[in-house]
Amino acid sequence: MPLHINIEDLLHQRSVESDRIEFKEGWNPDAIYRSICAFANDFENTGGGYIIVGIVEEEGVPKRPVKGLSAAELAEIQRKMIGFNNLIRPIYIPKVFIEEVDGRQLLVIWVPGGSNRPYEVPEQITASQKRYFYYVRRYANSVKADQETQQELISLANQVPFDDRPNTQASLEDVSMVLVQDHLRRVGSRLMEWMEQHTKTEVLEQMLLVEGPAEHRFPRNVALMMFNEHPERFFPATWVDVVYFPEGEGHPEFTEFPRITGPVPAMIRKALDLLQTNFLREKVIKQQGKAEAVRLWNYPYAALEEAVANALYHRDYLVREQVEIRVTPESIVILNYGGPDRSIRQEDLRSGRIRPRRYRNRRLGDFLKELDLTEGRATGIPTIKRVLESNGSPAPIFRTDDDRTFFEVEIFCHPAFLEASLVESDQANDQVNDQAEEELAKRLEPEHMKVLKYALKPAKRKDILEGVLGLANHTDNARRYIDPLLAEGLLDRTIKDRPSSPLQRYVITEKGRKLLKHQQE
Repeated sequence: MPLHINIEDLLHQRSVESDRIEFKEGWNPDAIYRSICAFANDFENTGGGYIIVGIVEEEGVPKRPVKGLSAAELAEIQRKMIGFNNLIRPIYIPKVFIEEVDGRQLLVIWVPGGSNRPYEVPEQITASQKRYFYYVRRYANSVKADQETQQELISLANQVPFDDRPNTQASLEDVSMVLVQDHLRRVGSRLMEWMEQHTKTEVLEQMLLVEGPAEHRFPRNVALMMFNEHPERFFPATWVDVVYFPEGEGHPEFTEFPRITGPVPAMIRKALDLLQTNFLREKVIKQQGKAEAVRLWNYPYAALEEAVANALYHRDYLVREQVEIRVTPESIVILNYGGPDRSIRQEDLRSGRIRPRRYRNRRLGDFLKELDLTEGRATGIPTIKRVLESNGSPAPIFRTDDDRTFFEVEIFCHPAFLEASLVESDQANDQVNDQAEEELAKRLEPEHMKVLKYALKPAKRKDILEGVLGLANHTDNARRYIDPLLAEGLLDRTIKDRPSSPLQRYVITEKGRKLLKHQQE
């Protein structure tokens, strides 16, 4: 069966960090099973790792062409692994793949973090007298767990990161194979071709996206985060709100963009597209006495990309709070709830030297890294600081509280752009407002616009539904054609404290009038 990620990306350590990959020239079961145990224990919740057999390593880089393994060697290794897997306590079965590289065969052992940790394995798995030990990863090595680490490892028993847990409120029907196929195409996995000849369950099992007995399989949370069009059905407030304050947050005037929803990678791309289209500006400054001009951005895209991706990667999907992006003329603030690990100190945030001990969503991070949407391994803050510094922008501010309930990144506008004239600012505001209105109008049906036109004067629900739309005065019709307008602030009630009052009327708001005017121009 094919590997779920591109083998070349794995060899070049592009989609997985180097300390989560081990290269082995040949089959050495004692060392390999110590690493399998360490990866399965996943002490830092980074997602386990990969062991690639048939590779000669030179200074951490695979030597090309690869050495490879013969067909007889591959068959013998797989036969012996069946017995060796039973020696891990509790039993753990890693995934095994045969991949062709440079015309030769490699054995790839995928060891995701186990759900029944802690695991222990004999120090010498081939010895007749077996002495069991716990193993963990320390940087790029598999080492015996000391007494303190053993105690902490045991305390992690059955503590599976949220995104790797099965979701018993969902079914496999909630996983879109169209989105799965698109993901595999983007990362260049051979599994995309393999899936055409296999069932949905087989493909999801191969990607470790399901759990449960054969008669009743459940998708894991990460499958719904990545491969469902509406993950907010399963995780509260899973969307992104973008709000623009043209005069600053202390002023009442603001523009709220349509809510950004969808699978996590799609939300990241949509949010970045919105920011890039509406707020990112470039300035070319000619330097006296120099041939080359200096190119500056008010907000470097790479810094925003890292901040937005990390907000959706590290947020707590059990908390009923969405990711917020607040834009003012002076800065962009990205806020997510579920703050950083308690092992990270405030001084670490300021310095950028981050080494978290636990990752809240280890599998989600792997998927986003495969798509080049995040770098992983606590490189987000250093990347943001480095990009801003190279652009000549002010240093960012990172905020959290003592209880680690939220994490906020504030990225400041480059000073050169704050000197723009008021006319330019007004033009930018108009452009943002027009863009917001256009996006809002796209989400509305023609019937919604009819309701707004009719509600220029206060109108009863019955008159709107029966007289204007020709529909029954039924709650379902009101939910479809009136409630969305109320939610968007385009329509309002005349009696706000008693929504079900028999005297209730609906009337267009100033925001609704602006939208109608914009559509008529």
